[in-house]
Amino acid sequence: MNIQVSESSTTTLSTGLPAEPASGRGRSHGTSGTEPFDRWFRYPAGFASDYVSMLLEHLALPTGSMVVDPFAGSAVTGTAARRAGLSFFGIEAHPLIAELANLKLKKPPGSPAAFLRAASIVVDAAKKSRATGSLINAEVDLTRRCFTPDVLADLCSIREAILDRKAGVWGKYAKWALLATLRDVASARVGWPYQRPGQARQPKYADAYSRFLQRANLISEDIGLVDWKSSIDVSAFVTQGDARRKRAWKRLDSGGAHGCVASPPYLNNFDYADATRLELYFWGEVSSWAEMVTNVRSDMVTATTQQSSVGAASDASQRLSRFAEIGSEVDELVEALKIQRTQRGRGKEYDRVVPDYFDAISEVLENLAAAMHPGSPVVWLIGDSAPYGVYIDTPAIIGRIAEQVGFTVERDEALRRRGQRWATNKTRHDVQLSERLILFRRG
Repeated sequence: MNIQVSESSTTTLSTGLPAEPASGRGRSHGTSGTEPFDRWFRYPAGFASDYVSMLLEHLALPTGSMVVDPFAGSAVTGTAARRAGLSFFGIEAHPLIAELANLKLKKPPGSPAAFLRAASIVVDAAKKSRATGSLINAEVDLTRRCFTPDVLADLCSIREAILDRKAGVWGKYAKWALLATLRDVASARVGWPYQRPGQARQPKYADAYSRFLQRANLISEDIGLVDWKSSIDVSAFVTQGDARRKRAWKRLDSGGAHGCVASPPYLNNFDYADATRLELYFWGEVSSWAEMVTNVRSDMVTATTQQSSVGAASDASQRLSRFAEIGSEVDELVEALKIQRTQRGRGKEYDRVVPDYFDAISEVLENLAAAMHPGSPVVWLIGDSAPYGVYIDTPAIIGRIAEQVGFTVERDEALRRRGQRWATNKTRHDVQLSERLILFRRG
C-alpha cells in the first residue's frame, strides 16, 4: 500500500479533495456554535459542517444517494447531506445525542412560529409554578453546584413545565432548547468536555428564561430554512446503537450506501458520556456514574482510559490476531505503553485502550463494508496520538484494517497540526500530531 502524507495543513489533496476551510469552524471542542442546526447543541465532536458540505460536494453523489455515518454524533453529516439532496443513515451510541440527531432530521410538527408560541407558553407556566427548594435539593450534587439557587430554580421550573406537556407536540424541541441553555447560564466552569463545579465563573447569560427563549428562536430559525415538502423524498434517520453490532445496521439494506463521511472517536480523546453528565443528570436520564456507564457508555467505542478494562483489552487482542501484522503491531504498542505506565507508578492504562479501540474500529469497518455499494467512496477524518510519547499512527492502522476487510485506501492526507494548545504543558510529550483525512473505497 502506497500512502502519501502531506505535512501541509493548506495543501489541496492531489485527488481533488478540498483543503480544510480557513474558518476552522467547529474545530474547538465541538461542532459549530453558529452554523444552522449545529448550534442547537454544541456536542464535543469536532466535525466542521462547512467541511462536511465540501466533502459531500466533492464526492459528487447523485441526488437521493444514501450517505452513511457510523459515528453520527449530533448529525452534522446528516444535515449537510440533506442540504445536498442526499439521503442519510447514521448510527450513534449516545442515546441522548441520537435523540437530538433525529430531531434535526425529522419534519417538525408545525411552523417555526408555532414553536415560538409553545416556548413562550412554557416560560409563562414556569414563572407561575416556580420550583421550590425541595425540588432543587433533589437535584444531584453536580447540578446543584453548577448554578446559583435562583438560576437553578428557573431551569427546574422550565423543565417541569416541559415535562407537564406545556409545549405540546414541541416537547422535544423545548427540551433541547433547555439543555443547550444549561452551560450558557452556569456559574461554574462547564466548558467542553469537562465540568468543574468547584471552579466559579461569570455566566455568559444571567437570565435562564430569556436565554431559553433565545435558544428556541435559533431552533425556529433553522427549521424555517428547510423546504420540508421538497425534501420529502430524501430519507434521513439516525439509529441509536453500537455500530460494531450488525443489528445497528438493520434499517440499511446490504450494499445500499453510496458514500460515507465520518469522524470516528479519536484515540485518547474524549469520554463522550462523561462530557454530557450535566445534561444527563439534569434531565434525569441517569442519576449516578454507574447508571451513566451502563445506560450511556456501554455501546461506545473504547477511546479513553475511563472506558478500559483488563478483560476487554485481552479479548480485543485475541480478536485482532486475525489481522496478523496489524495484531503484532498493536501488541508492540501495548508493550511499549505498559513500560511507560509502570515507570509512572500509577500511570493511565493506555495499554488497555489501544487493542480495544482498534478491534472496535475493525468491527465497524466490517459492517460498513457490507453496507457499501461496490466502488463507493469513504472519507474519514481522524487524528493520530502519542500517549506517554508512544506514537500511534491511528489513521495508517485504520487504513490497513480497512484494506483487510474489503476497501482500497487511496489517500492519507494531513490537514492540520493538532495538540498545540498543550504546548505549554512541560510534562506533555513533544511528538508532533496531526488531523488526517483518509479516503478509501469499497472494492
